[in-house]
Amino acid sequence: MSSPNRKRKGLDFRSGTPRRFVVFSLKDLDINQGQKFEEWEEEKILSNLLTRLREISAYSIEDVLGKQIIKVYDNFPVNSDFIHPKHVPEGVKWGTIRIKGKERIAGYIEENTFYIVFLDKDHRFWITEKKHT
Repeated sequence: MSSPNRKRKGLDFRSGTPRRFVVFSLKDLDINQGQKFEEWEEEKILSNLLTRLREISAYSIEDVLGKQIIKVYDNFPVNSDFIHPKHVPEGVKWGTIRIKGKERIAGYIEENTFYIVFLDKDHRFWITEKKHT
């Protein structure tokens, strides 16, 4: 039985204003680039990923984009150790989410869904120069 305050999945009606919460999809995860979940588990960083996804899923897509919790790059990076996977459509808005330290997940956004494509424990998706070194 559903709560009287929740009428549709993904929308919060408690405040009287519909909010599109961030949701995550693994349907386009590329296990041939980056790392696999097993590697993150061995390095004891998989729980950090799951905790971070749980935290972010409590926000609306507008909140996370406005606060740059999801950093959007629009295009696939030119300076990357990753190659645009053939199963991911061209022209999507690519972005990353910082997990902890240098660990990131990279993927793309459509509406309020972040499609996780790469597990990037070494920050190699969008390579940047080190700051303050």
